[in-house]
Amino acid sequence: MTETTSIVVEGMTCTGCSERVKNALEIIKGVINAEVSHESGFAIVEHKNVSKETMSSAIKTTGYTVDGKGVDFHWRDSSIWRQSAHNTKWCLVGCSIGDFGTIAAFQFIPYLIALEWSPMMVMALAMFNGIMTSIALETFILSAQMVLKEAFRVAIGMSLISMISMEAAMNLVDFILTGGAKLTWWVIIPMLIAGFLTPWPYNYWRLKKYGVSCH
Repeated sequence: MTETTSIVVEGMTCTGCSERVKNALEIIKGVINAEVSHESGFAIVEHKNVSKETMSSAIKTTGYTVDGKGVDFHWRDSSIWRQSAHNTKWCLVGCSIGDFGTIAAFQFIPYLIALEWSPMMVMALAMFNGIMTSIALETFILSAQMVLKEAFRVAIGMSLISMISMEAAMNLVDFILTGGAKLTWWVIIPMLIAGFLTPWPYNYWRLKKYGVSCH
């Protein structure tokens, strides 16, 4: 006898999330069809003799929560470390474009040099521009998976904590090593390393606990 079960799924933010949950459900023997919507937060599953617990467990393994419950958190999931590293890498690329570009502009463009901004002012602007370019890059990447409006919404909703900590780490290293907002060939690598390592554990935790990833 065919049954239909409705399951509340939390943590989905885009069509890519919906597809992951749908695929996880439809590989279960006995599941005939699964309709999953990130907008409504529901998975409607048509199945034969499959328990809700089995379906809920399959959803949780993808990183999303069911009825407020997810898989037990731990730091030993190598696949999550790899995925969170991938996410962090793209965030770093986006942040670096705006951050390095701003510092370079105040370092090499005569008009901006003449403004005599303090290092703190330049770094504050660099951090802001870095976050903006990161959001722009995320929107571009996500636009391959969804319409532009939704891609922008998801990019805006992605963790500002990660981007702010990344920007703060890069600019702090720059200030400590150069004494100001300066770019040299030898300071860029330490800045990138600090920018990557600082938010990486947080991104792992966020991805593992909430399944928040759209790459």
